[in-house]
Amino acid sequence: MRITPLPPAQLSAEARYVHDEIAGLIGRSQGQVNMQNAEGALLGPFPPMLQYPQFGTAALSFLRTLDTHATIDKRVREVVILTVGAAFNARFELYAHEIMAKALGLTPHVIAVLAAGGTPYGLTEQENIAHHIASILAAGRAVPASMYNHATDLFGSDGVAEIFFLVGGYSLIAMILNGFDISAPENDLA
Repeated sequence: MRITPLPPAQLSAEARYVHDEIAGLIGRSQGQVNMQNAEGALLGPFPPMLQYPQFGTAALSFLRTLDTHATIDKRVREVVILTVGAAFNARFELYAHEIMAKALGLTPHVIAVLAAGGTPYGLTEQENIAHHIASILAAGRAVPASMYNHATDLFGSDGVAEIFFLVGGYSLIAMILNGFDISAPENDLA
């Protein structure tokens, strides 16, 4: 790890406000995931966001918008996020979203195959198309017209746009995690 989590007591008033906002947000949306250490310092992509607020605040605002305006099924979102996390081998992203996927009812088989970068059996039609779109985009390719049209039939144009932005947002998180070499705590899905 190239950056140390910052305990709340060591933060400026402005950074402490951002810390508390993040802690509240993840507590509401990802309460199953351990995102703080024993000192209350945020883990994962959040230490870089706090240490470099000129970039982190804008990134956090974008990610919060993805949550606030989410319309696609939460399981579909987790399929997309796991697909992106696997494409970039973002260990903390996979850790957090394997837990979230399990909490939303994805099977251990589906979670394991997605986290390994594969295409599992047992996805719904929406989950499957979202997985393929995320895989294509994370590989740096354009989504074919036939896939875009099929996805639009399933999700509507707003839902497809949401998937595109979700892929972009979690690709950003993966880059932050990998750039700062942020690993994951032990993940026991048993």
